[in-house]
Amino acid sequence: MIVLRAIQGVFIIFVIAILIMFFKDYGKNKEKDVNGKQMAGNYFIGFITNFFDTLGIGSFAPTMALFKLTKLVPDRLIPGTLNVGDSIPVILEAFIFITVIKVETITLVLMLAAGVLGGFLGVKFCKELPERGIRSTMAIGLLIAAILMVCSKFGWIPAGGTAIGLTGVKLVIGVVANFILGCLLPLGIGNYAPCMVIVYLLGMSPAVAFPLMMGSGAIVLCASSIRFIPAGYYHRKASWGLISAGIIGVLIAAYIVKSLPLSALQWLVILVITYTSIQMFYQVLKGSNKSKPKAKAEV
Repeated sequence: MIVLRAIQGVFIIFVIAILIMFFKDYGKNKEKDVNGKQMAGNYFIGFITNFFDTLGIGSFAPTMALFKLTKLVPDRLIPGTLNVGDSIPVILEAFIFITVIKVETITLVLMLAAGVLGGFLGVKFCKELPERGIRSTMAIGLLIAAILMVCSKFGWIPAGGTAIGLTGVKLVIGVVANFILGCLLPLGIGNYAPCMVIVYLLGMSPAVAFPLMMGSGAIVLCASSIRFIPAGYYHRKASWGLISAGIIGVLIAAYIVKSLPLSALQWLVILVITYTSIQMFYQVLKGSNKSKPKAKAEV
C-alpha cells in the first residue's frame, strides 16, 4: 500500500508539473490558425480515442490515424502531440487500474522505472529525426500495431498464465522489454499491444497487462511531455483537445460503460491503421523519389 501511494504521489507531481508547463507555454504561444471546426475535431479525437484506450484498445495508433486523415496536426508534430495530449488521461487510467488490479511490487516498480528511462532517451532521439524519419517510424509502428491486433483476434498470441509478478530471468526480460517500449513511445508507437504480448509470453495473468501498460505508459508520457513542451515540438491546441476531452472519455469508460461489443470496432481500427500505414509508406517513397535529381537528357 505504501508503494502504491508513492506511485500515485509521483503521478500527482507529474500532473501538476505538466499542467503548469503546458498552460505557461500555451499562453505564450497561441496558435491562431486553428478555427472552431478544427478544435471540435480535436475534442472528438481526444474523447473517442481515450474512451477506447481505457477499454484496452490503445489510443496512439487510432489518434495517429485520425490526425493523418483529418490533417489537423503536421506529421512532424504528431509524436509530441500524442505524448503531451494523452499524458494526463493515461495517468487517470493508471490510477484506476493500479488500484483495482494486484501486481507484485518489485515487478511493478522495476518495469515502471525502465519505461521512464526509455522515455527520456526516446524523446532525444525523436527530436533529432527529420520529418521523413518520423513518418517512416510512425508507419512501421502502425503496421506493427495492426499485425499484433490481428494476431490477438485469431488467438495466435499466447493466452498467458496466472502469475501477478516476475522473478529471475523473466523479470530481467520484462524490464528490458519495457525499457525498449519506453524508447519507442515518444516516437508515436503505442505500448499497449506490445506490453500485452510480453505479459502473455512471460506467463503472467492477462489482467496484469492493464496496470503495467497504463502505469508505465503514464509515467513515460509525462516524462516525455516535460521535454516536449519546452522544446515546442507539439501542437498546443490539438494537445489541449486530447487532454480535456480525453479525461471525460476515460471517466465515462471506467465508471459508466460496463461492456461493449468491441469485436467489430477492433476490426475497424485494424483496417484504419493499416490503411494509414500503407499511405504513409507511400508518401515516404514518393518523397524519396522527388528528392532524387532528374537524369540529364542525352545529347
